[in-house]
Amino acid sequence: MRATRLKMKAGCGNSNNLLEIDQIYIDGNGFRTKAKIHDYLKENPNSIQVDIYPYPDLQPMLSQNGEKYVRSEPDYTGRDNLLKLPRE
Repeated sequence: MRATRLKMKAGCGNSNNLLEIDQIYIDGNGFRTKAKIHDYLKENPNSIQVDIYPYPDLQPMLSQNGEKYVRSEPDYTGRDNLLKLPRE
């Protein structure tokens, strides 16, 4: 499965903070909240990739405040590939 676009929280359309992602579009499954994707990835690791080369896997994460979110596997770019997806 591939993550192809993002919906950010209200007022955060230009943010580069992973915690401000509200929903992620997964091809074939539509938009899902980051918490639902987090839970899915806990049960199904390495099953969703970002639709940007080099197609890194999404990884479930917990913030310092216990908020569930996801990030892409780090690569050489220094910026999370998930945040490079188009936004709605």
